[in-house]
Amino acid sequence: MNVINLSEQNSVLNQFLREIRDVNIQNDPLRFRRNIERIGEYMAIEVSKVLNYEPTEVQTPLATTTVNTLADQLVLATILRAGLPLHQGFLNIFDRAENAFLSAYRRVGRNVHGEDQLEIVAEYMAAPAIEGKTLIVADPMLATGMSMEVGYLALLRHGKPKHTHLCCAIGTPQAIDCLRESLNDSPDVTLWCAAIDPVLNEKKYIVPGLGDAGDLCYGIKIHLSDRN
Repeated sequence: MNVINLSEQNSVLNQFLREIRDVNIQNDPLRFRRNIERIGEYMAIEVSKVLNYEPTEVQTPLATTTVNTLADQLVLATILRAGLPLHQGFLNIFDRAENAFLSAYRRVGRNVHGEDQLEIVAEYMAAPAIEGKTLIVADPMLATGMSMEVGYLALLRHGKPKHTHLCCAIGTPQAIDCLRESLNDSPDVTLWCAAIDPVLNEKKYIVPGLGDAGDLCYGIKIHLSDRN
């Protein structure tokens, strides 16, 4: 699995990253969502540079010319709900792509020793066939890597993609190691991170990170346990 850290380059992407991290800007949900979307647009352009193209003739008002156009069939996938703005950024660029949506959430369970253990539960998926296509999975926060792993493996039930691009705004070394192990370090998978942060805290949140991306986009959610 090839890993690309886009924050190592000097670009306008770092401005979007700064704003989604800034607690003084995060209280504007519209701006937060738009910055996540712009990160998706920027990443889509970077991903587009490694895709396959073919010459296509086009008739202008004055003559016929040839333009190299995208040859790959794309499927854009995301994990609800936090992934929606990042997904939209990719869709703004790859506007003819097919789309897939999955739901997954964190649940704290118990292991055989009676200790708390984080689980990722997947409940719903709507996806096209992905056999032989190029799959792009967008999820803004790659903390443990478990959500991305569960989502990607679920999508494989719809076929084997030609190549997969896993894309996140912020990832961690722990998540990268998790994906490398679970995907057997496949050469057919590329991981794109706008930034890679060093650690997770005890609640498995990325540090320094930005907080809960889903809550910042769409408001604080109520957990079933909060109602008791």
